[in-house]
Amino acid sequence: MTETVKAKNANPHKAEIKEAQRKVAKPLLYIGIVSIVMLFAGLTSAYVVRAGNGKWQVFELPGITILSTAIIVTSSLTMLIAQLAIKKNNFRLTTVGLLLTLILGLSFFYTQYLGWKELTAQDIYFVGKYSNASGSFLYIIALAHLAHMMGGLIALAVSLTKSLLKKYSSADFLGIELTGIYWHFLDILWVYLFLFLYNYR
Repeated sequence: MTETVKAKNANPHKAEIKEAQRKVAKPLLYIGIVSIVMLFAGLTSAYVVRAGNGKWQVFELPGITILSTAIIVTSSLTMLIAQLAIKKNNFRLTTVGLLLTLILGLSFFYTQYLGWKELTAQDIYFVGKYSNASGSFLYIIALAHLAHMMGGLIALAVSLTKSLLKKYSSADFLGIELTGIYWHFLDILWVYLFLFLYNYR
């Protein structure tokens, strides 16, 4: 059997595997997203309940959290550019979009670190003798979000590597699609958390 015939026979099987992966991957991702939503719903609910019990220190959110929010919203736009570009086989723009999203994601991490420095300057600590439940909850919520952001950054790095290697096309971009769904979710989640923390202190 020639290599050409073998390739033709293998292609239908490969297509079936790809389709099966697509059918399984998205539902699994959505299940994961629902579990994350439940986690943060629990955290914010606990925040409200604990705040109502008294001995709750009121403080200003670090000003840099506004910049953090602007950065992550912008990263969703660059991710969208990458998603739209791959559908048109625009490999260069896809790679640029993914790279910018990764850079913005790392920038978000850095601004969060700067925000924590601002908090400690206000004597707001995570744990210890001088800590308060309000500060501890803020740190826990921020850290939980960053932990999930780390997964998003890893997915972005993998997608970017595959894009550079031209592993994606308009006919096969599941990795970028899944990364995009998760990243947009993290964006929406942070905007919710920012508005919650800003209005409920």
